[in-house]
Amino acid sequence: MSQFFSDSIEFLPILLQGVRLTIIVTVGSLILSTVIGLVWAFMRVSGIRALSGTAVVIVNLIRGIPIIVQLFYIYFVLPDFGIALSALQAAIVGLGVAYSAYQAENFRAGIEAIDHGQVEAAQSIGMGWWLMMRRVILPQAVRIVLPPYGNTMIMMLKDSSQASIITVAELALQGKLIASSTFKNTEVFTLVALLYLTMSIPLILLVGALERRFGRK
Repeated sequence: MSQFFSDSIEFLPILLQGVRLTIIVTVGSLILSTVIGLVWAFMRVSGIRALSGTAVVIVNLIRGIPIIVQLFYIYFVLPDFGIALSALQAAIVGLGVAYSAYQAENFRAGIEAIDHGQVEAAQSIGMGWWLMMRRVILPQAVRIVLPPYGNTMIMMLKDSSQASIITVAELALQGKLIASSTFKNTEVFTLVALLYLTMSIPLILLVGALERRFGRK
């Protein structure tokens, strides 16, 4: 045990550098996936067949391609078309686009859960589609979407480790590099697991609180 603590003191500063990149990738991709996911969701519920059909095709395509393949494509293939991103940028874009499909389904479910009578009431007083969405539908849909949105945050935090395949030195890759150079696999990956837990537990507690507050409603 004393050896573990001494190794922890030695390895922790390097692993914390990986934690910083893990947080950057998670937050960046969460913001991007939220914005793009809202676009797909709005297209789905727009009532315009062309937009709805396009969104269905795009969402299903994204969901059908593994995240690792999307990361490879963005980082290695897009430069052939003149779009060169850094590894960190590619990780954020790749995870953001990949998760936008799941965010879109969460948002769509929340929007469609609102009583249609409220839509008719808003239309009867002359509200346009966007004004109705902004003032009537979205404020209520947010309460429904918050619990699954919290679960998505946890999944994105864990899947940020996939950024290591395109050389982003986040927590998982830093742990792998330390373990390969020191051969202390048990100590290093125990630390890595504890650091992921340290980041995940507050989110898990937040999701639980959101589900207790809004789930039954």
